[in-house]
Amino acid sequence: MNISVSELARRIGQTPQNFNKKLKRETVTLDELKAIADVLGVKFEQAFILPDGNEIKTGKE
Repeated sequence: MNISVSELARRIGQTPQNFNKKLKRETVTLDELKAIADVLGVKFEQAFILPDGNEIKTGKE
């Protein structure tokens, strides 16, 4: 999917200015990441990746 950051911001209910600030400060929340995944039509997964490459998935996916 080809979408601008401004359009993505609007689709998750934020202003482009506010969302750009969050991206620059790296303060995007888990809920926002899930909303972004929904907009993009992709699955969001969160996990702990162990040194051996195994992962422990957390939360609902």
